[in-house]
Amino acid sequence: HTGERPYECEECGKSFVRSSHLLTHQLVHSGERPYECPDCGKRFKDCHDLKHHRKIHTAERPYECPECGKRF
Repeated sequence: HTGERPYECEECGKSFVRSSHLLTHQLVHSGERPYECPDCGKRFKDCHDLKHHRKIHTAERPYECPECGKRF
């Protein structure tokens, strides 16, 4: 809650609250994508991005439009 961002990227100067966020950010500069989709082989820098991507293979549509009922 202090607004302090003690973890700074040496490449671009962007700073972060958590060291884990800095480590994830640094993948932007390295181009590394360590998380691979087992269904299609697409690679991601963040495990959360992979988790979101995998929904396209399961046809999961967790959100519904209140106007038309279409799910996405």
